[in-house]
This record gives sequence, C-alpha cells and structure tokens, in this order.
Amino acid sequence: MSLAQDYRKAMSQAGTSQFQEVIRQELEYLMKVELEKILATAPENELEHTKKDLEGFKKLFHRFLQEKGPSVNWEKIQRPPEDSIQPYEKIRARGLPVNITSVLNKLVVVKLNGGLGTSMGCKGPKSLIGVRNENTFLDLTVQQIEHLNKTYNTDVPLVLMNSFNTDEDTKKILQKYSHSRVKIYTFNQSRYPRINKESLLPIAKDVSYSGENTEAWYPPGHGDIYSSFYNSGLLDTLIGEGKEYIFVSNIDNLGATVDLYILNHLMNPPNGKCCEFVMEVTNKTRADVKGGTLTQYDNKLRLVEIAQVPKAHVDEFKSVSKFKIFNTNNLWISLPAIKRLQEQNAIDMEIIVNPKTLDGGLNVIQLETAVGAAVKSFENSLGINVPRSRFLPVKTTSDLLLVMSNLYSLNAGSLTMSEKREFPTVPLVKLGSSFTKVQDYLSRFESIPDMLELDHLTVSGDVTFGKNVALKGTVIIIANHGDRIDIPPGAVLENKIVSGNLRILDH
Repeated sequence: MSLAQDYRKAMSQAGTSQFQEVIRQELEYLMKVELEKILATAPENELEHTKKDLEGFKKLFHRFLQEKGPSVNWEKIQRPPEDSIQPYEKIRARGLPVNITSVLNKLVVVKLNGGLGTSMGCKGPKSLIGVRNENTFLDLTVQQIEHLNKTYNTDVPLVLMNSFNTDEDTKKILQKYSHSRVKIYTFNQSRYPRINKESLLPIAKDVSYSGENTEAWYPPGHGDIYSSFYNSGLLDTLIGEGKEYIFVSNIDNLGATVDLYILNHLMNPPNGKCCEFVMEVTNKTRADVKGGTLTQYDNKLRLVEIAQVPKAHVDEFKSVSKFKIFNTNNLWISLPAIKRLQEQNAIDMEIIVNPKTLDGGLNVIQLETAVGAAVKSFENSLGINVPRSRFLPVKTTSDLLLVMSNLYSLNAGSLTMSEKREFPTVPLVKLGSSFTKVQDYLSRFESIPDMLELDHLTVSGDVTFGKNVALKGTVIIIANHGDRIDIPPGAVLENKIVSGNLRILDH
C-alpha cells in the first residue's frame, strides 16, 4: 500500500490521530523533497518567482492534508442577519457624493484574466474573444474605464490578473491601448504543480511549462489574487498612489461595471465604520442553483460553495426558497486591509479540490481557492443585493447569442437591456453541441435574430439561421440526426416547434 493510500485510510478512520500525523508529516517531507528538485531546475531569472510560487503551494498542500471531509458544519449555517445584506435600492437612495472625481481617484479596477477560451473552442485568452461589434471583453473593459476617466476627469487604472496561460498573449495586445486614457497594469497569479491523485506528489519533474510539461502546472483559482497582488509589489505601489479600494470581477461578466453608488457607500459609510469587503449578490433563479451563497457562520459572513456542502444537504443548498441569493463575484475590497491581512498571514479561504484527467488518462488533483471565500477574514463585510443586470457572464455561445442580440444596446463599453424589451428578464437560451465553438456558432447565423420578444429558445442538431429572423415567445428547433434545418431569411417564429428536415434550396 502506498503512503498516500495509508493517508486516505487513516483519514477515514476516527481516533487514529497519532497515526494520521505520522503519515501527514511523511507526505509533507516527500513533497518538500520533490519541490526542492523542481526549484533546482529554475534558471537564475526565474528563481525568486518560482520559490514564492512553490512556498505558496507548500502552505496550501499542508492545509489540504489537515482538512477532513466537507469543510462546513451544516448545523452551524444560518441565514445572514437582515442588515448584513443590504438591498441595492437602499445604497442607491443615498445618492452620489458631491466630489465624484476625488472618490473615483481612490479606486482601482481589477479584472480576473487568467482563463483560456478553450470551452468555447478558441485558442488563447478568453478576454480576446469578440463579443459585440468586433469588440473583445478586454476592449469593452478599457472603453468603460476610459469613459469614466474622461467623464469625471479621473485616473482609475485597470489591473489585469493574468495567468501563465494568458500573460504573453495579453501583453502583446495591450500595445493597442497605449493611447487610451487608462493606465493598465498586469501581474501574474501563481503557477502551482498538479499532483498525482494516487501518490499525492507533483507530476512535474522540472520548472518548465512547455512541451510535455504543459499539463503539469495550473493557476490555482482566483483566491490566489491576495498573495500574488501583494508579492508583485503592485499593491504597495497603488496604496502609495493613494488608492483605497479595488473593484474585482471576472472579465467575462459584462454586467460588472463601476457602480458609483456602491463606491460612495464604501468611501462615505453611513455609520462611520469602514467596510473592508463588499460582495455583490443577486437573487437566485433556477439556473443559478449551484452558485455559492452568503451565510452566517460563527458570527461572520461566510461564502459557502456547493463543493463544501455535505452530500445529504446538497438539495437543501440548491433550494431557491432557503438560500435566495448567490455570489456574482463582483467584489469591492479595501487595499490597506489586503496588505494588513496578507502580512499577518490571516486570509483564510477554504481549499477547493479540483480533480482532472489529463489527455494521457492520468488522474490529477489541483488545489484551488476562491477570492470570495476570504469574506470572513475582513472587518465589517457586507453583501449588497444588486439587480440581475450586474451579472451577465458569457460562459457559452448561448450567452454570446444574448449579448450580441438586440436585447442589449452598447454604449461606451457598457451593455444595457434594450428599453424596447417589455420584461426585464433575460430569455433562456440553450444552443446544442453544433454551436459550442465560436467559429461554428458564427457560421450558423447569417445575422443575429431579433430576440426582443423571446422567452425561451432551444436549438439542437444541424440548424442554420438566415438573415433577419425574428424569434418570439418559446421557440424549439430540433434537427434529428442526419437532418438539417435552415430557417429562411425574414422568418418570424412565434411559439413554434420546428423539427424534422427543413432545407431551403436556392434554384
């Protein structure tokens, strides 16, 4: 039996703490030896950086070995007190400060830019995928901040947290913004070694991450922002420039724009008590049942993710009636607080164990953390229940269809729901596997349909859309295997089910 198997067996048994401790120490020792071997292969110019990364990983691995079972005690979970999650309307009702410019000058916008576009069939950083009128996620972000800086004569910088997967391509593209009125900084999140699920040791043999070693490394989730930001020196630079808060969000959430009312609430707190962390939450719908939720736990606000919930309580966790809100991952965090907690080593985030199977069939695990999980480490944390419009993530081509359509209008990089839409809700769109890759998806629409009156669209199989198609109510289009459906130009489909084989041939 391997040491890792001994460890698993020991951890599953109660009352064998001494035995567990011996095995844990042995596993940590073996990991230390392997990491030292990897570090020894680092070139001089990468040595310091690699050392910091591996030190961070070692701490995470140590905590991983200490933890046992789901990390929350379900009995301790309570609904948060009324005043700990404020309705956005109440924040907005306080109005704007007289000195918007000076308030904005204390803000930094941070976008999480570590992800690749692979799930949408694209190579390179996801932020470089075109989402609207040839504009990429990054273009829209720069346009938003530039508009803010011009309107209020301010200097809000943009900071991108890249990963080793996205850094090079992102830096190349940044040159195109050199004349825009936005200072852009980047820093890299850590690079951690994937570990073999059986042996619990790194699969990397050296520090390189090209060729055969590509799959040996991973960026450890966005919870890594605190230490990476601090280690990069950028945190101190920005504090030195008088910056006080960061607004952090995923770069693929097109609803995450700077909100002056929330910023005002932070800069001028109504009770005089500085709020160090704001999490924007929004009401759950059936589509969001897996989203992390804010709870009260040990007298602190705490983010609970589905992976932390004991199996017996998963359905209760998903319940829309008990846990009404979920985390949008739009966060406002105090810079001095990050510095203080980082220096005290006091940022506590639960470990997410993410199992993966590599191309060759090897089972590995990645140890990750989530940025919102640190909410419990900050003072006077607050949830703000924001309108759904602040959560507009583009994870799939179904989402892409929504944001490319006439449901939204684009102004200075910001998307807003069209006034012509009678209901403020977003239609439910499910495009089948023929549409998964952006290139395939684009080839199937001669133009994006009119969707102003759409409630629900499901498309499956080999389907194409001609120009100027309008979709209204509930539309279901299913081409059976071997069949093809061409929706003709100018067609208006209202509460229709189209199936079988419909080909419009030119003659």
